[in-house]
Amino acid sequence: MTADPADVNANKWIGVLAYILFFLPLIAAKDSRFAMYHANQGLVLLILGIVCNIVLGLIPVIGWILLPLANLASLVLAILGIIQAANGQLKPLPLIGSITIIKTP
Repeated sequence: MTADPADVNANKWIGVLAYILFFLPLIAAKDSRFAMYHANQGLVLLILGIVCNIVLGLIPVIGWILLPLANLASLVLAILGIIQAANGQLKPLPLIGSITIIKTP
């Protein structure tokens, strides 16, 4: 998947911030394919983190051991997404990159 270089240059930092505040591109760059792609990746990552914390938090002992590992994996995926956005890439994140919640223009 490729993005328009002008779109990438104009919205690179919004794409980076989408992994911290996924809704920022929805407000600031709703017509940008690049920003909306990274907003989708950020939202999917947020949902995955919330689900992992709820499910693993309810499972005694094993869940409590796996919970820090799941949070570390979420952090690693977020850093990977931030690096890809900063480099102007539209590359899906491992494991969750194929899930689409927010449609790109």
